[in-house]
Amino acid sequence: MTEKYKIYLSEDIRTRLLNDAELFEFTRSDASVNLNGFLKELIVNYFDQYRKDSEELLSGIMDDIASVRSIRSKDAAALAGKIISTYIRGESSSSGGKAVITLTVSGPSYNILKTIENNLLQDKSLSGYMKDMFLSYLSIPRSRREEIIFKDVYADIRRAIAEHKRLSLSSTSNEYNFTVEPYIIAPSKEEQCNYLLCRDVKSKKSRTFRISRIRTPFVTSDSFTPDERFYERLHAIAVRSPHTAAPDIHAVIRLNEAGKRKYRLIVKNRPQVTKVDGDIYVFDWPEVQLDDYFRRFGKDAVVLKPGKLRSRLRNYYSQALEAYTGAGGENN
Repeated sequence: MTEKYKIYLSEDIRTRLLNDAELFEFTRSDASVNLNGFLKELIVNYFDQYRKDSEELLSGIMDDIASVRSIRSKDAAALAGKIISTYIRGESSSSGGKAVITLTVSGPSYNILKTIENNLLQDKSLSGYMKDMFLSYLSIPRSRREEIIFKDVYADIRRAIAEHKRLSLSSTSNEYNFTVEPYIIAPSKEEQCNYLLCRDVKSKKSRTFRISRIRTPFVTSDSFTPDERFYERLHAIAVRSPHTAAPDIHAVIRLNEAGKRKYRLIVKNRPQVTKVDGDIYVFDWPEVQLDDYFRRFGKDAVVLKPGKLRSRLRNYYSQALEAYTGAGGENN
């Protein structure tokens, strides 16, 4: 069965849901964001937790109110519901304009919507119930929201780690299939996503995968013996920069005043500086991350060494110059 529902939200809630759908790479064949597919996954994976948390919150407030002897239980329940809708959820959803989304559900998400519709609404509309569920979801830190949306992927990874089983997986950022020995799930503070740190069985090298990009994880029957030294290395990476498992290089970079200002302001995936001496900044950090980060600086950051990183950035800007000055460009 398939059914469509109109859900009325604030524009702020819709935008934040759309941001999560985009970050977690819910897309259609034309590369546009698939908000409906994302919301169906949210409903299926979050409904039980939302219902349980809501009932516990309501019960706790009711108990506190009912402890005042002059208030009847019925009045306490009504007042508790009013407190939740007005002060806990209402304030956060009041900003911005109004928006409406058409939610098309089928399969498990259809069954959940019917359960809500037939049993849980009381004096609330289905649209109001769903709005409160979405708002509750958005109140959770994004790294935890990722766990909700990719609930089954996390379950497989955690099982493989706990049982020391090799894991087969693919990733949206790579066309290959991998078999890995999983060690650690680690959050990245800047991106608010989680990463699997592991050892590639074939290459014996460390690898890292953003969990929201992992597809078709499969816990194999092959066991492995955890390597304590390898775990310690991955743990150090997890604390510092879990989105890259590459080894560190020693880099010396000169920043002008604009570059120093950019380094203070651009915090996403910012490498940690080892030493500062005037305009000279020293980093002991993975090369690929230094390359990605300082591409945003242009002439305001110049790599002095190592030569390989200096060449990578020089080639990057050289190719950009060729693209802008090549055939087909317009001169104004």
